[in-house]
Amino acid sequence: MSFRALRWLAWVPLVVAQVNQQPPVHGAASTSSAVSSVATPSASSSRSLSGSATPTFSISSASSTFSSDSSVISASYSDVTSSISAPASTSSASDASISTAVSSASESTVTSLSSFSYVASPATTTRHIVPISSYTFSPLPSPTGRSGIQTDPHTPPAVGANYVPDYSSAWTAAYTKAKNLVARMTLEEKVNVTTGIGWALGRCVGNTPALPAHNYPGLCLEDSPLGVRFADYVTSFPTGVNAAATWNRRLIRLRGLYMGLEHYGKGVNVALGPMMNIGRVAQGGRNWEGFGADPYLSGEAAYETVLGMQEGGVQACAKHLINNEQEHKRTQESSDVDDRTQHEIYAHPFMRSVMAGVASMMCSYNLINATYACENDKIMNDIVKKEYGFQGYIMSDWQATMSTISTITGLDMTMPGDVTFDSGDSYFGGNLTAYVHNDTIPETRVDDMASRILAAWYFLHQDDPTYPDVNFDAFLPDNEATNAHIDVQDDHYKLVRDVGAASTVLLKNVGGALPLKKPRSLVLIGTDAGPGRVGPNGFADHGGDDGTLASGWGSGTANFTYLITPLEAIQARARKDRTSVSWVLDDFDLPRAGNDAIRKSAALVFINSDSGEDYITVDGNEGDRKNLTAWHGGDDLVLTVAAQNNNTIVVVHSVGPLIVEPWIEHPNVTAVLWAGAPGTESGNSLVDVLYGDWNPSGRLPYTIAKSADDYNAPLITGGTDEDILDIPYTEGLHVDYRHFDAYDIEPRFEFGFGLSYTNFSYTNLIISKISGQFASSADAQAWEQGNTTATTVGSSTAAWLHEPAYNVTFNVQNTGPVYGGDIPQLYLHHPHSAREPPAILRGFTNVEIWPGETVSVSLALSRYDVSIWDVERQGWRKPYGPIGVTVGRSSRDGMLRGKLPS
Repeated sequence: MSFRALRWLAWVPLVVAQVNQQPPVHGAASTSSAVSSVATPSASSSRSLSGSATPTFSISSASSTFSSDSSVISASYSDVTSSISAPASTSSASDASISTAVSSASESTVTSLSSFSYVASPATTTRHIVPISSYTFSPLPSPTGRSGIQTDPHTPPAVGANYVPDYSSAWTAAYTKAKNLVARMTLEEKVNVTTGIGWALGRCVGNTPALPAHNYPGLCLEDSPLGVRFADYVTSFPTGVNAAATWNRRLIRLRGLYMGLEHYGKGVNVALGPMMNIGRVAQGGRNWEGFGADPYLSGEAAYETVLGMQEGGVQACAKHLINNEQEHKRTQESSDVDDRTQHEIYAHPFMRSVMAGVASMMCSYNLINATYACENDKIMNDIVKKEYGFQGYIMSDWQATMSTISTITGLDMTMPGDVTFDSGDSYFGGNLTAYVHNDTIPETRVDDMASRILAAWYFLHQDDPTYPDVNFDAFLPDNEATNAHIDVQDDHYKLVRDVGAASTVLLKNVGGALPLKKPRSLVLIGTDAGPGRVGPNGFADHGGDDGTLASGWGSGTANFTYLITPLEAIQARARKDRTSVSWVLDDFDLPRAGNDAIRKSAALVFINSDSGEDYITVDGNEGDRKNLTAWHGGDDLVLTVAAQNNNTIVVVHSVGPLIVEPWIEHPNVTAVLWAGAPGTESGNSLVDVLYGDWNPSGRLPYTIAKSADDYNAPLITGGTDEDILDIPYTEGLHVDYRHFDAYDIEPRFEFGFGLSYTNFSYTNLIISKISGQFASSADAQAWEQGNTTATTVGSSTAAWLHEPAYNVTFNVQNTGPVYGGDIPQLYLHHPHSAREPPAILRGFTNVEIWPGETVSVSLALSRYDVSIWDVERQGWRKPYGPIGVTVGRSSRDGMLRGKLPS
């Protein structure tokens, strides 16, 4: 990390820490059978992830000086003074590589990591340490202030933007119970609440120890954001990016609800999702787990998903906090982000999750402005816990804890507990206990950590004795003693099919090629049309390239109980329609593909592109995609078939955007459907759209460019194993369509685009002010005058800021021949002085209309929706000048135009 790059990152205090250490000399012998020894690496540059053997600790910056070869380290800042006492050798971070092996562990009594020896941490890294926060760690009342939400999991309420649930009484009751329990605990018991028992030492991917004396069973934490990982008789739901492509709040909430119910049914306490990183990099490996490339769309999807999951009884976990936007070197890269961009783009979905009452968050592997996410005071304390008033707890990603002192900078729980898989030592556990005993960390902070974790447990009523026990084993799936094989699927396949259909985007449709009308003959071409040779679960965590694509790969997956392929579903429909069906499931047999396409009523060509997590490499794709072209020569396959059949229909299963320029304008390519990665009902949901049983209403959650070079945030690669890779977010607010608009770059298909089998018209735009509950409050009046919000706890989630302040109404008419749904989208256009992108999404809804019918649509805007982040004053404020409004069917389809009233 160069200091040139750091100078403009004014929002984070820059205190450079170089930590070097040697093997431990403190503490009693470990009770673990697998405590790793600490090697003594050779000296290297300050940019490396290794350290010298000299046991010294030195920190220096313009504003503070630390030096120690003993046990006392102190610092002085202008706004906060801290004195930290600790053995210097215990304050470092590890260079833990991610193990991909799944350990086979037998059922046995697990010794908690609190009893592990007090050992120094392994190899060190240069990183920036931020000061202890100057505000209290005590839980604070919810800053929101409106009516509650319905909790019947089977009848989710009507949903919409600007709705602020009031969870203050529920959190207050939960904290009362949690604090009473913590007051009865010993220090060791409180530390146990915060410390995972270790990798593969329990039934779930993450486990905390039970405390029988307090009737506390511990927690089961389990992936994933699209279903229960490592379990049978579960549903593999459509991916997050498919959920976002529906632009349908009700379907997104139901998806969250059903995922929550399935985790609940398996005895899981914490479902490790949703994932809400913005798809900054088009090739980003885990983009498909998230909700698209816009903060507002991602925020609304995160909000609805959290509400749904927690209505199902489990704790949701908002991840990955934050700027984990690529897989390459994810544990050794620094995302260098300015304060305004952080607030307006990347942190927004986490704020919306807090407003939904999310119980937990997960900090990420990467560094942010040269400070590891899991020890980043600015992110965890200042933004999440202070600004947002977050009531829950923050856990580390697996092996992302980098120091014991991270407890002071906001980390509440370490997962899976051990420093590295099976190492037997922990940054928390015995180390945390020792840090409290030697006054390095105040016990009140441990009280706060344990209280947050227990409050979330009470908040979701998981102390109810009827809460299911864990009835599966993530690591021993064939062990009959630990797997009850409970079927938790219910009829969730119906929703999966609906979400799959609703998320399918019609990109091209010439001459009424779609919907299909009982064609005499069809040919299906491409590996993606059919089943994999080794079955739907033949590759670990779906890390393969064979068969139809219904999910990405990695820890964000779930086993398929079954998978309906397009070939299977189309054959079932063909049987009813008396259609002749043939197929070529070989992407590389171009001569046969071309020959079989001749004289068919339609040729359906299936192409795909996959990605996932960095611990699996597929066809040279190390998590992130190595390019934006179709796999297996998909472009050549389309062109070969189109040369022989004048009704070639292309179906794209992809985790993100693909460059389609080689064939998109081919006259024989009559229709194109983007189907994403739609989950277990993939084929059925596709058939619904192909045959017109579901009029396509999906809209793109990102931009499809004409060239990969048109995207402004390339995948950053390179660097040695020791280097920390700098990733400058120099594009600032210009992410995805905002960049294309700002630089007048013509995309192939813009953000929010999608066709229908019918047509819609928009008329009669009316924009008015709303006099809400807080309109006359001092805060609202100050905001009207251009003042920034206060820098107080919960200031960014305050009810007055998020209540409806403007109403935008208009009419939508179905002018076409068939029933259909549309997604009206509202974009704001700030004055030039605000330095915002040309257009930003700030509202959407879905309408379903009969031919000739007209409906009135109303979208509300809050004060927050029209605000910008003022870096100098550290608050939200109303821009100076007129704010334009457009309403239309995509980011570039402003059919209606107006201005917000002053």
